[in-house]
Amino acid sequence: MKGVFSSADILLPKKDHKKWAVVACDQFTSQPEYWEECDRLAGDAPSALRLILPEAFLTGDDGERIARVNSEMERYLDGEVFDSFPDSMIYVERETNDGLRRGVVGAVRLADYDYRPGSGALIRATEQTVLERIPPRVEIRRGASLELPHVMLLIDDPNDTVIGPLAAAKDEMKGAYDFDLMQKGGHIEGRFIPEELQQKVCAALEALRDGRDDGLLFAVGDGNHSLASAKECAALSDCEAAQYALVEVVNIHDESLIFEPIYRVVAGVSDRKAFCDRVRSSLYAGDKGSGEADIAVVTADGEESYAVKQTSKLTVGTLQELLDRLIKEDGSLSVDYIHGEDVVRELCKKPDCVGFLFEGMRKDELFDAVVKDGCLPRKTFSMGHASDKRYYMEARRIK
Repeated sequence: MKGVFSSADILLPKKDHKKWAVVACDQFTSQPEYWEECDRLAGDAPSALRLILPEAFLTGDDGERIARVNSEMERYLDGEVFDSFPDSMIYVERETNDGLRRGVVGAVRLADYDYRPGSGALIRATEQTVLERIPPRVEIRRGASLELPHVMLLIDDPNDTVIGPLAAAKDEMKGAYDFDLMQKGGHIEGRFIPEELQQKVCAALEALRDGRDDGLLFAVGDGNHSLASAKECAALSDCEAAQYALVEVVNIHDESLIFEPIYRVVAGVSDRKAFCDRVRSSLYAGDKGSGEADIAVVTADGEESYAVKQTSKLTVGTLQELLDRLIKEDGSLSVDYIHGEDVVRELCKKPDCVGFLFEGMRKDELFDAVVKDGCLPRKTFSMGHASDKRYYMEARRIK
């Protein structure tokens, strides 16, 4: 019987790889022009773009488009677009803005995944799952004959026991693909992992699992809602292939993975002093430097920094609990999630805005935070630029 991670019957396009591969559908959601350029670049060639629905164009009434995608999948399968590689794993090297990212593509067993907070599953969500986002994705996947993954799972492997040996043996592997990705996506190279190395990958993952007392092997870095949708569809299908999902596994200690904090700005604050007094009385833990994590409250009057009484593993979790409570009490308030300290300070020049700056989560805190808090608050961290997210390349039959 297959374990939690295993080989898969992988399909790859026979040609025109650069026209085939496009970035994850949940990127550039406010930039339809990005996807229009993808359409232009792909032209009439077979492309993963025809098999996905970019969220930039979702309307809530997408039945006709979903049917068209499913029909296109069948046409590609009948039209000899793919080469088939049974029982495969692929070692991947991806040149990104932050360096060379290494990973391995294979299948995970969906029975070992649970997105509910507090789950003891081997595969767990890192951030809160928005349940309203699952049904549309289920609708897309339920009638699909193929899956194309943009899911990235993280392992906590400081000694690089899983992927490191693959990098060392790279030259002994047969090439799968090697090309420049469209739209400034960098370069990607894939190589087929021989069976004996596949077994070593699985053994190293087993050793990682046995080395932890919390049962957490994989933390979902990207694509959690797609994985949750695959889980829902697995329960509706008797097909064995549907009980698995294709993913890329990456070591959280990979130097190319950069975690950046996502800050908060609250708008609609009518009485700034009263609001800040409420925040301070709720969060203040003593003088700065007392050993607790610091937070900076930013307004048009300046900034105030102080130590925080922690109710979560991370400062952002403690803050988010408070903001959720304040917004529930006052419907005129809203929160935006902001990249960059300068952007926060600029926004907070407005008299009705209050911003919050805090130290970002270190990579080595992620697994412990997921175990302690169940999952992280939404928008806790950003992992790489939008163009560095996973591109659709591999495919797999799920019917």
